[in-house]
Amino acid sequence: MRLLTVDTFASEAKKLRQHFEARFSNPRSATGDRFVWDLWNVEGQYTALRTPAWEYFPRKLYDAFHQRLVWWGRRTLGCHDVSPPWLSCYVNGCEQRLHGDLPHGPIAFVFSLTDWNERRFTGGETLLLRDEVLEYWDRFISTRSLEENEVLEVIPPRFNRLLAFDPRIPHGVRRVEGPMDPLYGRLVIHGWFVQPRPFIEGPLKERALQDAINRVTDVIGPHLEDGKRIAGLLSLGFSVRSGKAQNVRVLLNTLRGADQRLISDVQKALKTHDFPSGSGVSKVTLPLLFES
Repeated sequence: MRLLTVDTFASEAKKLRQHFEARFSNPRSATGDRFVWDLWNVEGQYTALRTPAWEYFPRKLYDAFHQRLVWWGRRTLGCHDVSPPWLSCYVNGCEQRLHGDLPHGPIAFVFSLTDWNERRFTGGETLLLRDEVLEYWDRFISTRSLEENEVLEVIPPRFNRLLAFDPRIPHGVRRVEGPMDPLYGRLVIHGWFVQPRPFIEGPLKERALQDAINRVTDVIGPHLEDGKRIAGLLSLGFSVRSGKAQNVRVLLNTLRGADQRLISDVQKALKTHDFPSGSGVSKVTLPLLFES
């Protein structure tokens, strides 16, 4: 679960796309709202048109989408906010070469407003280096050749698709080949989910959850003995009813250096912990961020 894909993510997608198309409907117009794009070019690495998404769209429309994105991040990842998102447009010659993002946030996202079914270009897919590449020397060198589809995972930016992934994975955007008209380019809103911390919906108090976190910390300790390095984000979801955690499940796992025993021990610690037996049901998203 190093990436999550959600299709038909936002009901605002169609109106966001319509606003973009209206601005470019007359190529001979010279209204001020067309002069907002930065041509971002780092030679040999990045080329795209970009602009701050929150400034480009009508405030009410964008706020509705932004809140949907934030709440999805809280409930699914345990990340309380998103970085200020960019709106990027890729026309002929635009691309992102493979790279990794470390300081921006634990999870990157790409939301597509690309009219993928009517596109007039090739390329534009999000590329992620496959885990198998890390095992190349053990598995492939003496047995068979390794081809591109076994090296790169390719995710098309279909309209209204949200992609969330571990930004440490080398990733990029396949070079777009086609027209220069922005109406027929790759259009995406992108950024990072940030500020991972527990998220509670219901009567459970944060202080009561902290007791459970302390217990989880205790069971994690032995897995870090002998200088073992674990890094990444493990997000778990569960409900608390009548003082017990129920349906404890992994929502996202980007850990490196951990085995299944650690995850099983964390789940067991939550299932056997005694929460306050207050009235009602609480839904909890618990992110565990490992940094080493």
